[in-house]
Parts: sequence; C-alpha cells; structure tokens
Amino acid sequence: MRFLPCHKEDTAMDTALLFWKNIISTCGVPKIIISYRDPKFTSELWTNLYDILGTKNAFSTDYHPQTDELAQRMIQTMEDILRRFPPYGMEYKDHEGYTHDWVTLLPEVQLAYNTSQHSTTGKKLALNLLTIHPTAKDFHEVWKRACDTAPKCISEAKEYNKRRWDRSHIEPYFKEGDQFLVSTLNFNNLKGPKRMRDSFVGPFTIIKLIGKNSVEVKLTEEFSRKHPVFPVSLVKPYFQTEGDKFPSRKMNPTPPKIVEVEDSPGQVKKIIRARKIRENT
Repeated sequence: MRFLPCHKEDTAMDTALLFWKNIISTCGVPKIIISYRDPKFTSELWTNLYDILGTKNAFSTDYHPQTDELAQRMIQTMEDILRRFPPYGMEYKDHEGYTHDWVTLLPEVQLAYNTSQHSTTGKKLALNLLTIHPTAKDFHEVWKRACDTAPKCISEAKEYNKRRWDRSHIEPYFKEGDQFLVSTLNFNNLKGPKRMRDSFVGPFTIIKLIGKNSVEVKLTEEFSRKHPVFPVSLVKPYFQTEGDKFPSRKMNPTPPKIVEVEDSPGQVKKIIRARKIRENT
C-alpha cells in the first residue's frame, strides 16, 4: 500500500508525475486504475496516458465513492490513523520546535499499515507483496551501531593522517625580516611560456607573520599588483650561498687555484688519428 500526499491545487500534470515517480517506477504499469471523476483523471492528459500505458480506467459513480468499497474503506482507515496519530493530531511540533503536518506522517503510517496484520488475509501486506517483513527494530539497531562507531572511526582517521603528516613534514620556521622565495604557481602576469618560467622568484623580505600558515612579504615594484600574503606552502627560504643553506657542512672558503699553462689552449700540437665523415651526418 502506498500513501501519497495530494493537494487541491495539484494539476493533472502534477498528479501524473506523482503517479509515475511513485507507482510505475517501482511497481510497474497497472492493468486498471479505479478513481473518482475528478478533472485530474478525466482530463485529456490522463486519457492519452491511459492509451499509451494500455491501462483501463474505471471511474466510480459521481459523489458515490462507495462504488469501490475497498478503496473507500482504505481511505477511511488512513484518515482515522492520521487523526489518532498519538499524541500529535494533524499538526504538531517536535522536540526541536519544528512544525509538521499530516504529510510528514505518511511514511510512518505507510510502514505501520504495511507491517500490521490484516483480518482479510491474516498476514501482513509487506509479507504478501515482498515476501519480507521490514522491521524498524533492525533499522534502529544498524543506525545506533553506526552512530556509536562513527566517532571511533573519525578519531582513528585523524590519528592516521596526523602520523602520515608528521612523518615527512618539517614545520617551517619563519620570523620577520627573513628573506624568502615565492612560488610562481599562481603568477599569471609573468612573461614567456609558462613551462619556461622560474619556479620561484625573489628574494622578498617577510614583514609580517599571519598565524602559522601565512606570511606577508614586501614585494618589489615588478610584482606590486600581486597580493602580498602567501601561504607557507608557496614560499621557501632564500640562501645566498651554499654555506647558508648547509651550515653544518664544511665548505672550502678559498676559491680553487687556477693553474696557468704555457701553451695556448687553441694550439694543436699533434694529430693522432683522422677519419672521414659523411657530409649528411
């Protein structure tokens, strides 16, 4: 049994879409549709829809819904359930202050009706139609288990990501006055092909630290239109010499000695071997 909300303002198209999305898409095309003589069902749209689907429409007598006693009894039962839906009635407010009406109650009423035992068959509708019995208890247990497990999974994921980050990440040290190079990844006004540009430009002086993740640098006139604040992931320290970059490494302070030779480097002393090479190679 499907309980679908309809309103007086609904057009024939609205009703047809409701029927298509909730009945045909899940249950298939019915052989016969029993309805009262509402303009929604007697319109040209529905007449053409019946012809396309190959469905027969059986209209009830005007102002006499008892023509289809099964549907009439079902409507009375549903209305009675909605009136007595404890303790809310047709409109209520939940514990969070949100207002609900009878439309929001339909899914719960449908579940309760389809999983209750009926006097005609002595069985549940869901069991007859689907050969299964959907229980809210199973859903509640799965939902509760998921809620209990989620915080633990989130905590484990955070700890795992932290270990991976700490394993290879070295926290950069910045202070005002240091000189840094800035990545050209987001520089769009540089000349030349993008692949041939320098990866970093500078050096620039840090004039302000903005938290732990950003720095403000003093840009030169060439880059004055660029916003001076950059994330630490796009800057790197500037080292003027190899000794500044590797302070613990022993560097030779004296330049290499240049040895002068007597003969000019352009003078050939002796030809050892000769070979003819083709002109096109």
